[in-house]
Amino acid sequence: VQLQASGGGLVQAGGSLRLSCVVSGCIFRSCAVGWFRQAPGKEREFAAAISWRGGSTRYSDSVKGRFTISRDNAKNTVNLQMNSLKPEDTAVYYCAAYVGGSTSLRGESLAYDYWGQGTLVTVSS
Repeated sequence: VQLQASGGGLVQAGGSLRLSCVVSGCIFRSCAVGWFRQAPGKEREFAAAISWRGGSTRYSDSVKGRFTISRDNAKNTVNLQMNSLKPEDTAVYYCAAYVGGSTSLRGESLAYDYWGQGTLVTVSS
């Protein structure tokens, strides 16, 4: 299973970015996919997750209402639309996957078996 994240960059506070994660080697429709982030000097934290059918989503309190996770199974892609970005959103963002998630979504990183490389998001004030 491989995940490839892209879409990071530099944006001003209040702006938007869209991250994408291409998932391959997984029976895609049975994999829950999540986004985590890690700021400099901080632990990796959960941001958002989506179920294998896309009908269920989960967000951390820090991104709820600003970020939207979605998936396109035909393209094996999960997207994270990030709006109203704040400097504290600056981090390396990782997409990750685990088999399951049809009934509930996990927010802890240990639940995720497969990880992509990170993509850096920098929000300037």
